[in-house]
Amino acid sequence: MKILIDLGHPAHIHYFKNLIKIMSGKGHEFSIVARDKEVLHKLMDNLTLPFTSRGKGRKTLLGKLLYLFYADYVIYKEAKKFKPDIFLSFSSTYAAHVSRVVGRPHIVLDDTEHAKFELMMYPPFSDVILNPKPFWKHFSPKQIFFDGYMELCHLHPNYFTPDPSIIQSYGIEPGERFFIVRFVSWNASHDIGQSGLSIDIKRSIISQLEGHGRVLISSEGPLPEDLEKFRIKINPAHLHHFLFYASLYIGEGATTASECVILGTPAIYVNSLDAGTISEQSEKYGLISLRDAKGINDIIKNVLSNNQKDKSLKYRKSLLEEKIDVTAFLVWFVETYPESETILRKNPDYQYNFK
Repeated sequence: MKILIDLGHPAHIHYFKNLIKIMSGKGHEFSIVARDKEVLHKLMDNLTLPFTSRGKGRKTLLGKLLYLFYADYVIYKEAKKFKPDIFLSFSSTYAAHVSRVVGRPHIVLDDTEHAKFELMMYPPFSDVILNPKPFWKHFSPKQIFFDGYMELCHLHPNYFTPDPSIIQSYGIEPGERFFIVRFVSWNASHDIGQSGLSIDIKRSIISQLEGHGRVLISSEGPLPEDLEKFRIKINPAHLHHFLFYASLYIGEGATTASECVILGTPAIYVNSLDAGTISEQSEKYGLISLRDAKGINDIIKNVLSNNQKDKSLKYRKSLLEEKIDVTAFLVWFVETYPESETILRKNPDYQYNFK
């Protein structure tokens, strides 16, 4: 089978990298198209995965429209050369368009309810839409819901083993207390009109944490000079090892917050945007999810003064017992498609064979 995957964000290669490895080992072929977004190309190079770049996205409305045609063209050109049997993506409008043009099915995953542009653009041209069970929007008969999170694709224990020697190589000793703080760029189409942490709140959080351990900032954009010294300078492939051993995560990034929940790390998510996955994790698995930063310093003080890490590891154990191995599920779904869709339509519980 020949599979074309379109990637638009660094998280997307994490979602698909184990599927690619497993299916390539069975003789399946892949062609990957990747946007030039943050560290995505560097992650691809680290994995020694060849790819075709579709360049950087655009920030203005006109720019985004022009980029739509450009990205469609890049993927179309690659599809004509590769001749895929199936297109696979995470909410890619571009892969959806080209799949319809060349007459091949598009399997799309999505866990982002507030991405209004994508939710308008890819469904008409896609064949099946896979969403996590807590996904709020039920909008199409093409949807199938699976009992897991996208971040389990790369952080399930079947695929990820934390390595303390990696963080030691950056000068952090075993048992040393450190904190990861993440700020997003607010450039995505679904970020318009939304907000997270003000610069004053950011400074207040860093000042509070400094008295309890080392502070490491991950930021999509520039930082003020006084905060730049905290920026984390690591190989992006090592980030999840840092998240596992961190004492606390605070940030505006939903994906990283969900990753911390799965890794058993206490996490505080601050963003005006909520999502089904985030909501379920806050209700069942200990995530602190805030729509604004009101009272955040008191919340941080409470987390730091309690043994929250042990509690988070217990939540992790429950989560792993209850959720499916999403990568194993996806490998089966793609390999046996369209029979897999028929099976799940008749018996949704068939997915629990992949635990």
